[in-house]
Amino acid sequence: MSRESNLSKGLMIGFLTGGIVGAAIALLYAPKSGKELRKDIKNKADEYYDEAEKYIDVAKDKASELINEGKKKSEVIVADAKRKASELYQDAEKVFQGARQKASETVSSTKETVIAESEKLKNAVKAGVDAYNETKNS
Repeated sequence: MSRESNLSKGLMIGFLTGGIVGAAIALLYAPKSGKELRKDIKNKADEYYDEAEKYIDVAKDKASELINEGKKKSEVIVADAKRKASELYQDAEKVFQGARQKASETVSSTKETVIAESEKLKNAVKAGVDAYNETKNS
């Protein structure tokens, strides 16, 4: 709650309490009979009860408004979080696809290099065997 709200609530409670105490003191010191005094006290109590009900209704309305505002704000936050999570997922998917492509290219390149080198090695071994056989036959 804001400071203004707390201040206004405190003032309202202070005025209400002061009014009750002031009315009670006025009634107790007024030169009336017991029956009249009890009737006046009952009437004032009813008035204050009605006022208290009005303040309670106002407080309920304000609380309901605050709750609704909170719900709206939380819905906006949740929607924003979902959107950002979706964006992050899409970005991660792009990075993953890029890495997959580069890995595939690297594997293909390495495979070609291995095949070429193995051909060179085969040719070198064959040449060595041929040279050995030639030397042996001569």
